[in-house]
Amino acid sequence: MANPPKLVILDRDGVINRDSDSYVKSLDEWLPYPSAIAAIARLTRAGWTVAVATNQSGIARGFYDEATLAAMHEELGRRVAAAGGEIAHIAYCPHGPEDDCDCRKPLPGLLEQIRDALELESLLGSWMVGDSLRDLQAGEPLGCRPVLVRTGKGERTLANGKGLDDVLVFDDLAAFVDWLLDTR
Repeated sequence: MANPPKLVILDRDGVINRDSDSYVKSLDEWLPYPSAIAAIARLTRAGWTVAVATNQSGIARGFYDEATLAAMHEELGRRVAAAGGEIAHIAYCPHGPEDDCDCRKPLPGLLEQIRDALELESLLGSWMVGDSLRDLQAGEPLGCRPVLVRTGKGERTLANGKGLDDVLVFDDLAAFVDWLLDTR
């Protein structure tokens, strides 16, 4: 296995696209932030690998199926490619909170799937960008550096204030990418 590349792992809902307390259940409801699509493309063009780790318990709850989720992810990939970028891998958890799986964030299973899919030895030093504490917690055991964005549930997470020691905070994904590309 190779050493870790420059890797940024993104949560989906609230980071890449608008989140909804009633779930993003269809392609019509999947509304990407234009600045997030452009930011992913900028990362790719700058030599960074981008992956997505997303809880999708709406599948277990019967709100949508895996084919609908695949259509959303195909559209995400299409938009990112049209902007000149690429998403190397998307890992998702279709389970509900009661399903006792090992992939639902805050557990690290999705990030382990990304590590294995990208044939990485480690995720140590990669970035985990999310809008909730559980996103950031998923990266902790694997050595990911935590970034909270204020979009989605980010403001609510920030207001709660718990578990945010050593977490970098940015207005949105584009602001994080600006910082990352300017400082690295």
